[in-house]
Amino acid sequence: MAESAAVIRASRPNFLILAPLCAGLGIAVAWRQGEPESLVDTLLVLLGAVLAHAAVNLFNEYEDFLSGLDRITRRTPFSGGSGALPRHPSAANKVLAAALATLGLVITIGLYFLWLRGMSMLLVGVVGVLLILTYTRWLTRSPLLCLLAPGLGFGPVMVLGALIALGARIDATGILVSLISLFLASELLLINQIPDAEADRTVGRRHLVVTRGRAAAARLVPVLLVANYLAIVLGLLAGWLPPITGFALLTAPLAFWVSRHLAHALDQPDRLNAVLGANVATLLATLALLVIGLWP
Repeated sequence: MAESAAVIRASRPNFLILAPLCAGLGIAVAWRQGEPESLVDTLLVLLGAVLAHAAVNLFNEYEDFLSGLDRITRRTPFSGGSGALPRHPSAANKVLAAALATLGLVITIGLYFLWLRGMSMLLVGVVGVLLILTYTRWLTRSPLLCLLAPGLGFGPVMVLGALIALGARIDATGILVSLISLFLASELLLINQIPDAEADRTVGRRHLVVTRGRAAAARLVPVLLVANYLAIVLGLLAGWLPPITGFALLTAPLAFWVSRHLAHALDQPDRLNAVLGANVATLLATLALLVIGLWP
Protein backbone atom coordinates (compact mmCIF):
# COMPACT_ATOMS: atom_id res chain seq x y z
CA MET A 1 0.00 0.00 0.00
CA ALA A 2 2.82 2.40 0.87
CA GLU A 3 4.55 1.62 -2.44
CA SER A 4 1.38 2.32 -4.42
CA ALA A 5 0.99 5.63 -2.61
CA ALA A 6 4.63 6.41 -3.44
CA VAL A 7 3.95 5.82 -7.13
CA ILE A 8 1.00 8.20 -7.03
CA ARG A 9 3.07 10.82 -5.21
CA ALA A 10 5.90 10.41 -7.73
CA SER A 11 3.52 11.43 -10.52
CA ARG A 12 3.15 14.78 -8.65
CA PRO A 13 -0.63 14.98 -9.10
CA ASN A 14 -0.80 18.52 -7.65
CA PHE A 15 1.17 19.80 -10.66
CA LEU A 16 -0.85 18.02 -13.36
CA ILE A 17 -3.29 20.94 -13.77
CA LEU A 18 -0.83 22.57 -16.18
CA ALA A 19 -1.30 19.95 -18.91
CA PRO A 20 -5.10 20.24 -19.36
CA LEU A 21 -4.82 24.03 -19.37
CA CYS A 22 -2.26 23.96 -22.19
CA ALA A 23 -4.15 21.29 -24.14
CA GLY A 24 -7.32 23.26 -23.36
CA LEU A 25 -5.98 26.17 -25.37
CA GLY A 26 -5.75 23.97 -28.44
CA ILE A 27 -9.19 22.49 -27.79
CA ALA A 28 -10.73 25.97 -27.39
CA VAL A 29 -9.14 27.17 -30.65
CA ALA A 30 -10.35 24.04 -32.47
CA TRP A 31 -13.90 24.43 -31.23
CA ARG A 32 -13.77 28.14 -32.05
CA GLN A 33 -13.01 27.19 -35.65
CA GLY A 34 -16.28 25.30 -35.71
CA GLU A 35 -14.83 21.82 -35.81
CA PRO A 36 -17.26 19.00 -34.90
CA GLU A 37 -17.34 18.85 -31.13
CA SER A 38 -16.37 15.18 -30.59
CA LEU A 39 -16.56 14.67 -26.85
CA VAL A 40 -14.61 11.39 -27.02
CA ASP A 41 -11.74 12.91 -29.00
CA THR A 42 -11.69 15.95 -26.73
CA LEU A 43 -11.48 13.78 -23.63
CA LEU A 44 -8.72 11.70 -25.22
CA VAL A 45 -6.71 14.86 -25.96
CA LEU A 46 -7.03 15.95 -22.33
CA LEU A 47 -6.22 12.47 -21.04
CA GLY A 48 -3.18 12.20 -23.31
CA ALA A 49 -1.89 15.56 -22.10
CA VAL A 50 -2.26 14.65 -18.42
CA LEU A 51 -0.68 11.23 -18.96
CA ALA A 52 2.25 12.77 -20.85
CA HIS A 53 2.87 15.18 -17.96
CA ALA A 54 2.61 12.34 -15.44
CA ALA A 55 5.05 10.24 -17.49
CA VAL A 56 7.64 13.03 -17.45
CA ASN A 57 7.25 13.37 -13.69
CA LEU A 58 7.56 9.62 -13.09
CA PHE A 59 10.67 9.27 -15.24
CA ASN A 60 12.12 12.35 -13.54
CA GLU A 61 11.51 10.94 -10.07
CA TYR A 62 13.06 7.58 -11.02
CA GLU A 63 16.14 9.14 -12.61
CA ASP A 64 16.64 11.56 -9.71
CA PHE A 65 16.47 8.66 -7.28
CA LEU A 66 19.08 6.67 -9.23
CA SER A 67 21.43 9.65 -9.52
CA GLY A 68 21.19 10.38 -5.80
CA LEU A 69 19.77 13.85 -6.41
CA ASP A 70 16.68 13.05 -4.34
CA ARG A 71 18.88 12.50 -1.29
CA ILE A 72 20.63 15.88 -1.40
CA THR A 73 18.02 18.28 -2.78
CA ARG A 74 16.14 20.67 -0.51
CA ARG A 75 12.48 20.20 -1.26
CA THR A 76 10.06 23.11 -1.49
CA PRO A 77 6.34 23.05 -2.36
CA PHE A 78 7.36 23.90 -5.94
CA SER A 79 10.69 22.16 -6.54
CA GLY A 80 12.94 19.31 -5.47
CA GLY A 81 10.64 16.45 -6.42
CA SER A 82 8.02 14.68 -4.35
CA GLY A 83 10.41 12.85 -1.99
CA ALA A 84 8.40 9.66 -2.49
CA LEU A 85 11.32 7.37 -3.38
CA PRO A 86 13.73 8.47 -0.64
CA ARG A 87 10.97 7.56 1.82
CA HIS A 88 10.09 4.30 0.02
CA PRO A 89 13.15 3.11 -1.99
CA SER A 90 11.54 -0.27 -2.64
CA ALA A 91 8.95 1.47 -4.85
CA ALA A 92 11.58 2.50 -7.44
CA ASN A 93 10.84 -0.33 -9.87
CA LYS A 94 7.11 0.33 -9.56
CA VAL A 95 7.66 3.99 -10.39
CA LEU A 96 9.65 2.98 -13.49
CA ALA A 97 6.92 0.51 -14.46
CA ALA A 98 4.28 3.22 -14.00
CA ALA A 99 6.33 5.61 -16.14
CA LEU A 100 6.59 3.05 -18.94
CA ALA A 101 2.92 2.13 -18.69
CA THR A 102 1.87 5.79 -18.72
CA LEU A 103 4.06 6.48 -21.74
CA GLY A 104 2.55 3.42 -23.41
CA LEU A 105 -0.93 4.86 -22.94
CA VAL A 106 0.21 8.20 -24.38
CA ILE A 107 1.61 6.42 -27.44
CA THR A 108 -1.61 4.40 -27.81
CA ILE A 109 -3.70 7.59 -27.81
CA GLY A 110 -1.25 9.11 -30.26
CA LEU A 111 -1.56 6.11 -32.59
CA TYR A 112 -5.35 6.48 -32.53
CA PHE A 113 -5.07 10.10 -33.66
CA LEU A 114 -2.40 9.15 -36.20
CA TRP A 115 -4.89 6.67 -37.69
CA LEU A 116 -7.66 9.27 -37.52
CA ARG A 117 -5.81 12.33 -38.85
CA GLY A 118 -2.92 10.89 -40.84
CA MET A 119 0.77 11.71 -40.88
CA SER A 120 0.25 15.28 -39.64
CA MET A 121 0.14 13.81 -36.12
CA LEU A 122 3.46 12.04 -36.49
CA LEU A 123 5.81 14.99 -35.98
CA VAL A 124 4.22 16.33 -32.78
CA GLY A 125 3.86 12.79 -31.47
CA VAL A 126 7.51 11.88 -32.03
CA VAL A 127 8.71 15.18 -30.55
CA GLY A 128 6.50 14.69 -27.52
CA VAL A 129 7.74 11.15 -26.84
CA LEU A 130 11.37 12.20 -27.29
CA LEU A 131 10.92 15.04 -24.80
CA ILE A 132 9.45 12.62 -22.23
CA LEU A 133 12.27 10.10 -22.65
CA THR A 134 15.23 12.48 -22.87
CA TYR A 135 14.44 15.40 -20.56
CA THR A 136 15.92 14.28 -17.24
CA ARG A 137 18.87 12.22 -18.45
CA TRP A 138 20.06 14.30 -21.40
CA LEU A 139 18.30 17.63 -21.96
CA THR A 140 19.13 18.87 -18.44
CA ARG A 141 22.80 18.75 -19.51
CA SER A 142 22.26 21.54 -22.05
CA PRO A 143 21.33 25.03 -20.80
CA LEU A 144 19.42 26.02 -23.93
CA LEU A 145 17.65 22.70 -24.49
CA CYS A 146 16.70 22.46 -20.82
CA LEU A 147 15.15 25.93 -21.01
CA LEU A 148 13.24 25.28 -24.24
CA ALA A 149 12.14 21.67 -23.70
CA PRO A 150 9.34 22.35 -21.16
CA GLY A 151 8.02 25.21 -23.27
CA LEU A 152 8.13 23.12 -26.42
CA GLY A 153 6.29 20.25 -24.74
CA PHE A 154 3.58 22.31 -23.07
CA GLY A 155 3.41 24.80 -25.94
CA PRO A 156 3.59 23.69 -29.59
CA VAL A 157 3.42 19.95 -28.86
CA MET A 158 0.33 20.10 -26.64
CA VAL A 159 -1.47 23.08 -28.18
CA LEU A 160 -0.82 22.37 -31.86
CA GLY A 161 -1.09 18.65 -31.22
CA ALA A 162 -4.59 19.20 -29.82
CA LEU A 163 -5.54 21.20 -32.91
CA ILE A 164 -4.35 18.46 -35.25
CA ALA A 165 -5.94 15.71 -33.17
CA LEU A 166 -9.34 17.44 -33.35
CA GLY A 167 -9.09 17.98 -37.10
CA ALA A 168 -8.64 21.75 -36.85
CA ARG A 169 -6.24 23.87 -38.85
CA ILE A 170 -3.10 25.47 -37.46
CA ASP A 171 -3.88 29.18 -37.71
CA ALA A 172 -2.37 32.37 -36.28
CA THR A 173 -4.40 32.02 -33.09
CA GLY A 174 -3.18 28.48 -32.50
CA ILE A 175 0.45 29.41 -33.13
CA LEU A 176 0.18 32.45 -30.88
CA VAL A 177 -1.30 30.61 -27.90
CA SER A 178 1.25 27.82 -28.33
CA LEU A 179 3.99 30.46 -28.00
CA ILE A 180 2.30 31.89 -24.89
CA SER A 181 2.33 28.40 -23.37
CA LEU A 182 5.98 28.03 -24.38
CA PHE A 183 7.01 31.26 -22.64
CA LEU A 184 5.09 30.45 -19.46
CA ALA A 185 6.12 26.80 -19.16
CA SER A 186 9.80 27.56 -19.76
CA GLU A 187 9.63 30.39 -17.24
CA LEU A 188 8.00 28.11 -14.68
CA LEU A 189 10.66 25.41 -14.96
CA LEU A 190 13.44 28.01 -14.94
CA ILE A 191 12.31 29.76 -11.77
CA ASN A 192 11.64 26.43 -10.03
CA GLN A 193 15.23 25.34 -10.75
CA ILE A 194 16.61 28.16 -8.63
CA PRO A 195 16.28 26.38 -5.24
CA ASP A 196 17.77 23.17 -6.72
CA ALA A 197 20.84 24.68 -8.38
CA GLU A 198 23.57 23.42 -6.04
CA ALA A 199 22.12 19.91 -5.80
CA ASP A 200 21.67 19.78 -9.58
CA ARG A 201 25.28 20.84 -10.10
CA THR A 202 26.43 17.93 -7.93
CA VAL A 203 24.85 15.33 -10.23
CA GLY A 204 26.03 16.97 -13.45
CA ARG A 205 23.04 18.99 -14.57
CA ARG A 206 23.88 22.08 -16.59
CA HIS A 207 20.72 24.14 -16.88
CA LEU A 208 20.90 27.94 -16.98
CA VAL A 209 20.73 28.40 -13.22
CA VAL A 210 23.80 26.17 -12.84
CA THR A 211 25.82 27.58 -15.73
CA ARG A 212 24.88 31.28 -15.47
CA GLY A 213 23.95 31.61 -11.83
CA ARG A 214 20.78 32.41 -9.93
CA ALA A 215 21.03 36.15 -10.52
CA ALA A 216 21.13 35.69 -14.29
CA ALA A 217 18.15 33.33 -14.12
CA ALA A 218 16.28 35.91 -12.05
CA ARG A 219 16.88 38.45 -14.83
CA LEU A 220 15.59 36.07 -17.52
CA VAL A 221 12.34 35.30 -15.66
CA PRO A 222 10.80 38.77 -16.28
CA VAL A 223 11.89 38.61 -19.94
CA LEU A 224 9.82 35.45 -20.45
CA LEU A 225 6.88 36.89 -18.51
CA VAL A 226 6.95 40.11 -20.55
CA ALA A 227 7.14 38.04 -23.77
CA ASN A 228 3.94 36.30 -22.70
CA TYR A 229 2.05 39.56 -22.18
CA LEU A 230 3.42 41.10 -25.38
CA ALA A 231 2.16 38.05 -27.28
CA ILE A 232 -1.31 38.55 -25.77
CA VAL A 233 -1.31 42.26 -26.69
CA LEU A 234 -0.12 41.43 -30.21
CA GLY A 235 -2.91 38.88 -30.57
CA LEU A 236 -5.51 41.39 -29.43
CA LEU A 237 -4.26 44.14 -31.75
CA ALA A 238 -4.02 41.80 -34.74
CA GLY A 239 -7.44 40.30 -34.11
CA TRP A 240 -6.02 36.80 -33.56
CA LEU A 241 -7.44 36.74 -30.04
CA PRO A 242 -11.03 37.72 -29.15
CA PRO A 243 -11.28 40.85 -26.97
CA ILE A 244 -12.43 38.89 -23.93
CA THR A 245 -9.02 37.18 -23.73
CA GLY A 246 -7.70 40.59 -22.68
CA PHE A 247 -8.73 39.61 -19.15
CA ALA A 248 -5.57 37.47 -19.13
CA LEU A 249 -3.65 40.74 -18.83
CA LEU A 250 -5.12 41.15 -15.34
CA THR A 251 -2.39 38.83 -14.05
CA ALA A 252 0.32 41.27 -15.14
CA PRO A 253 0.55 43.05 -11.74
CA LEU A 254 1.22 39.73 -10.02
CA ALA A 255 3.85 38.89 -12.65
CA PHE A 256 5.42 42.29 -11.98
CA TRP A 257 5.49 41.50 -8.27
CA VAL A 258 7.24 38.20 -8.99
CA SER A 259 9.80 39.91 -11.22
CA ARG A 260 10.46 42.68 -8.71
CA HIS A 261 10.89 40.45 -5.66
CA LEU A 262 12.67 37.44 -7.14
CA ALA A 263 16.18 38.92 -7.17
CA HIS A 264 15.87 39.94 -3.52
CA ALA A 265 14.57 36.52 -2.42
CA LEU A 266 17.34 34.31 -3.81
CA ASP A 267 19.05 33.86 -0.44
CA GLN A 268 15.87 33.83 1.66
CA PRO A 269 14.11 30.44 1.33
CA ASP A 270 10.79 31.49 2.88
CA ARG A 271 10.59 34.62 0.79
CA LEU A 272 11.60 32.67 -2.32
CA ASN A 273 8.81 30.16 -1.69
CA ALA A 274 6.32 33.03 -1.61
CA VAL A 275 7.63 34.26 -4.97
CA LEU A 276 7.47 30.76 -6.45
CA GLY A 277 3.88 30.41 -5.24
CA ALA A 278 2.87 33.75 -6.74
CA ASN A 279 4.52 32.71 -10.00
CA VAL A 280 2.49 29.50 -10.17
CA ALA A 281 -0.69 31.49 -9.52
CA THR A 282 0.26 33.92 -12.29
CA LEU A 283 0.84 31.15 -14.82
CA LEU A 284 -2.26 29.12 -14.04
CA ALA A 285 -4.54 32.17 -13.92
CA THR A 286 -3.19 33.51 -17.22
CA LEU A 287 -3.74 30.20 -19.00
CA ALA A 288 -7.18 29.69 -17.46
CA LEU A 289 -8.33 33.18 -18.49
CA LEU A 290 -7.08 32.55 -22.02
CA VAL A 291 -8.92 29.22 -22.24
CA ILE A 292 -12.13 30.85 -20.97
CA GLY A 293 -11.74 33.78 -23.34
CA LEU A 294 -11.16 31.54 -26.35
CA TRP A 295 -14.09 29.26 -25.64
CA PRO A 296 -16.77 29.70 -28.33
